[in-house]
Amino acid sequence: MEAFLSGVDQLFNLPTLLTMLVGVIAGVIAAAIPGFTITMAIVLTLPLTFTMPPLQGVATMLAVYIGGYTGGMISAALLGIPGTPSAVATTFDAFPMARKGEPGRALALGVWASFFGTLISSIVLIIAAPPLAMIAVKLGAWEYFSLVIFALTIVASLVGSSMIRGLMAGTLGLLIATIGADPLMGVTRFTFDIPVLSAGIPFLVVLIGIFAVSQLLQEVENPEQIKQGKALISSNIDFHPLAVLREVVMQPINLLRSSLVGVFIGAVPGAGGSIANLLAYDQAKKGSRTPEAFGEGCSEGVVASESGNSATSGGGLIPLIALGIPGSAVDAVLMASLMVHGIGIGPRLILDHADTVYGMFMAMFLASAMMLVVCLLSMRLFLKVTNVPKSIIVPVVLTCCVVGAFTLNNRVTDIYLLLGIGIFGYVLTKLDYPLAPLVLGVILGPIAETNLRRALMTNEDWTLFFTRPVSLMLLVLAGVSIIMAIRYRIKHQRRTTALE
Repeated sequence: MEAFLSGVDQLFNLPTLLTMLVGVIAGVIAAAIPGFTITMAIVLTLPLTFTMPPLQGVATMLAVYIGGYTGGMISAALLGIPGTPSAVATTFDAFPMARKGEPGRALALGVWASFFGTLISSIVLIIAAPPLAMIAVKLGAWEYFSLVIFALTIVASLVGSSMIRGLMAGTLGLLIATIGADPLMGVTRFTFDIPVLSAGIPFLVVLIGIFAVSQLLQEVENPEQIKQGKALISSNIDFHPLAVLREVVMQPINLLRSSLVGVFIGAVPGAGGSIANLLAYDQAKKGSRTPEAFGEGCSEGVVASESGNSATSGGGLIPLIALGIPGSAVDAVLMASLMVHGIGIGPRLILDHADTVYGMFMAMFLASAMMLVVCLLSMRLFLKVTNVPKSIIVPVVLTCCVVGAFTLNNRVTDIYLLLGIGIFGYVLTKLDYPLAPLVLGVILGPIAETNLRRALMTNEDWTLFFTRPVSLMLLVLAGVSIIMAIRYRIKHQRRTTALE
């Protein structure tokens, strides 16, 4: 109790509350810019916290972290461009909903879902950090590979109208992920002696090019609309936050399931919000009574994807606090912040610095409340984007994308790759190939390859994938997921045939 009260005293003072509020606003704005990731925002925040007390510095970074997970949804809903990799699945339903004249509802759904996802993950963090952390760190390369195989079955839910085209797009994403330096040995491969490809194709360049550049090219197809000053989304910006809150609360199973998926994925070191976002969306679609509505502006899809990715914020802190193992790049920066202030990271963290740990727990709740208030109050300001003519918003967004791609590695070649992939994505769209499976393949390809090779280098016995309990469970879930996807496709085809 003494440690708890000490944490309260350190957290609830004016300087800390102000820096947290600024952190939330900075996280929301930074993540809403395509190509400017949450990790970038956290890294830029780190030097500013050196002169702060330990808890104030960590609380400020947590505020940026939580604000960033919500901010990525803003550009996903209003522009069809995920601001961060963890907002990819949000685009599938939030943008169609905005296009149908409900951008305010799409944003409000995402904000409320993010709020509840963070709350649920924070509660799980407080209650179950040590046991969940012990499970997470016992996962070896075999379990990681099986987890990726399970995640790859999401492709079946994202294939669109043609299963063959969807699988081809997913395979193409896996092939793109192999270009460049070998992840373990560093040997260059599949570059065809083209200098631009020698460093590989960064995932974020693919993400921005596929979703942003190709989307912008589609927006400028009709020159008459541009001359008339037509906006990207023409609609009434009125919305009712309390009515949307009721809509989110009426989906308790979807909200809880997606949040727990996010917590688990966040607790697995190296998985991250991009996998949680897609996996939560996939499970929501499989568990829905109206799976055919997904991709058309379905509220269940927005709630699942946003609660899933936001819940990884609490999940990622589980191995960090319990065992001193960062769950993601952002958690690694948080760990560096604690170490700079002389706080030892490891199993004794909660014993030796209980006031700081309790303060971090409360900072999660406080930052999520700040995020909710900031986003709801500023939502009408964000919705003004829907009235900006295409002739202005397209070049501005494209410039942000180019700057974002360049700042990843400070390489001009990444700009060339961005534009080339964007044009390639535009061609695929015109040929009716879904883009989501391609991006999923690029995300998961390197993780799958690295862990498969590590597993076989550790022990050549491939049967370990089936004899290790957690690995076997994940492979069984992957098989069930495939069967459910095939069953849904057959039912959908029969229903379509009957209607014809």
